[in-house]
Amino acid sequence: MKKLVFLLVLALELAVSGCGSNTIAPTTSNTSASGNWEGQITGASGQASLLNFVTTFSIYDTGPLDIHYFGFFNDGACFTTGTVSQPGSEESGSATLTTDTQTDQVTGTFTLTVLSIVPKGNTLTLTGNITGTSNATPQVTGILSNGVVEGQWKLTGGAGDPSCSGTGNFIMCQGTDTCTPAT
Repeated sequence: MKKLVFLLVLALELAVSGCGSNTIAPTTSNTSASGNWEGQITGASGQASLLNFVTTFSIYDTGPLDIHYFGFFNDGACFTTGTVSQPGSEESGSATLTTDTQTDQVTGTFTLTVLSIVPKGNTLTLTGNITGTSNATPQVTGILSNGVVEGQWKLTGGAGDPSCSGTGNFIMCQGTDTCTPAT
């Protein structure tokens, strides 16, 4: 009888411990972003107020931005757009895209730095948060859509003009649609 009870207890323990082996599907997935983005800064005066821009880059999930194009709408004393063979600035940046597959929402961080070559010495730094939607699934990398980056900008250096410095807010939107800051 004791052997039978022991075997029943052992069988029950094995059955209960097997219940905890179910795998829960991940709630995050990979997303990539690419295409044209348009940026607008606010809170600037003088030459710094001319720093609205357009850029094209790609990113996969997390890491450095692969910047294909960057240009200011207005050349000014702080930055000169330049040409392909003689660029007016050097750009670098990074982003982290986190996708919730339950809601298709993308959130993350974004940084873009623009260093002027002509005139030498001005640095524009944009730091913010990225939001949007993705069609990602745990098995398929999604594409970011309706992307918006909101944050702060800082211009340092003052080369070419004393008004080539300042701080403020910026908004950057994916595609050609006009966007407005989140309320």
